Amino acid sequence: MPDDCPRPLDFETRQIHAGAVVDAETRARVTPIYQTAGYVFDDFDDGEDRFAGRSRYRAYSRNDNPTNAVAGRRIADLEGGVDGIVVSSGQAAIAAAINALAEAGDHILATRSLYEGTREMFRGILKRQGIAFEYVDDDATDEEWAARFRPNTKAVYTETLPNPLNQVVDIERLAGIAHAAGVPLVVDNTVPTPYLWRPIEDGADIVVHSTSKWLSGHASVIGGAVVDAGRFDWAAHADRFPQLTEPPRPGVASFVERFGAGAYLAYLRSVIVLEYGPTVPALSTFLLLHGIETLSVRMDRHVANAQAVAEWLAERPEVARVYYPGLPTDPHHTLAQKYLPLGPGSIVSIDLAGGQEAARRFLDALQLISPMTHIGDVRTLAIHLGSTIHAKLTEEERLDAGITPGLVRLSIGIESPRDIIEDLRQALEA
Repeated sequence: MPDDCPRPLDFETRQIHAGAVVDAETRARVTPIYQTAGYVFDDFDDGEDRFAGRSRYRAYSRNDNPTNAVAGRRIADLEGGVDGIVVSSGQAAIAAAINALAEAGDHILATRSLYEGTREMFRGILKRQGIAFEYVDDDATDEEWAARFRPNTKAVYTETLPNPLNQVVDIERLAGIAHAAGVPLVVDNTVPTPYLWRPIEDGADIVVHSTSKWLSGHASVIGGAVVDAGRFDWAAHADRFPQLTEPPRPGVASFVERFGAGAYLAYLRSVIVLEYGPTVPALSTFLLLHGIETLSVRMDRHVANAQAVAEWLAERPEVARVYYPGLPTDPHHTLAQKYLPLGPGSIVSIDLAGGQEAARRFLDALQLISPMTHIGDVRTLAIHLGSTIHAKLTEEERLDAGITPGLVRLSIGIESPRDIIEDLRQALEA
């Protein structure tokens, strides 16, 4: 992008140009697929400098590939962060973000309304690694939140628009609570994407994404991303985050001393991602970049279709409840108007009055809509949650999470809204 632009470029322009570097040798306009494991050193000293982080050139593609670097910078630019990195999946992004902050014996506070795959990882592999997660109701009072913090609490974790029930989270309030306790706010912004919501503007410190969803948009790749806002004062909380504020070994400056505002992302890239190796293939990132270029156009259509579908479903006698904050009757409508003026995403969940048997007949009758596990596709998708994503929970746990027997999640695509509604009509009549 031009450095002498008289004003900041608009989102629709940056989603195409941000982070891109024209290939020096071929002058290719589209970011190439750098399908390589490593990079030739100019000489002995160059190799030493690359491994020491003193060179702008790369050492190895496990944590630094030119195609992937463009995507990381672009997503960070769209979110309003200082830098970003892409990894192999959304789950890998969450795990990497948490592992860069916490270790065995540490504690994370999280909002109760989270995607079940995230909760499964928190109570599973991360718990086995010794990290404790404690859940707090999204709408708990400031005093209730404050009482849950411990000396070893390392972050507050939440989602902007939790899947599947669309409980809009008050990010500005949570950021204030986290910062008062001296910890960063980590936010999963997958569902709205930075086109609809940029939580860094509301105080978030670290943003994660499953890039498999709306960012890539076509259900053709798996990937994730972590973005650093570059605003959290790690040095002011040195005792809590020694991995960033203390020298990693004698004679080497700390990450904060070397990288300043980008210390967290530098640590995540050069330690967590390098050592765990959740590398995303350059070809997948190439497809992700193509998806990001049309993000705003697709999201406008996704939201318009979702609103039309939600309004239609709200009038159907077969549907006991519609979960979509674009409806004035939704309990999160007011917060959606504050944080999501362009629309509250394209997840529409419905509770069928006939329970699981009605959900079975409904899903089996779909013709245009695909019954499958995924969201954010250009195609409309549907899934019964109690028998799939939440099947490992007990009935009591499912009900506590709001997963009723008749709950079906719809990820509304960009097909003709008339055709989507017609398929829903014939399936509901079944």
